[in-house]
Amino acid sequence: MFFTGIFIAIGTFIIIGVFHPIVIKCEYYFGTSQWWLFLVVGLATLLIALFVEDVLTSSLLGVFGASCLWSIGELFEQKKRVEKGWFPMNPRRKNEYKK
Repeated sequence: MFFTGIFIAIGTFIIIGVFHPIVIKCEYYFGTSQWWLFLVVGLATLLIALFVEDVLTSSLLGVFGASCLWSIGELFEQKKRVEKGWFPMNPRRKNEYKK
């Protein structure tokens, strides 16, 4: 039996699950100003994935990189969720949100 696909699926599930709280915490503490960090890490990880021969490692690096890039949009969406009152607002950064 080959378990590579199952391991990729489990890894993908874990990576995506971990990025949800990362985006929430990042927006709370830093706002959307750190979007470039997700861009750099995402592109670097995708580039590294191109040169890794192992299918499992390359796949998980690709998922990680894509999740970083997806998180850029989610960071800005999280700001909108905070403005709607769905998530707590950092009181130190109240001036960054629409009233």
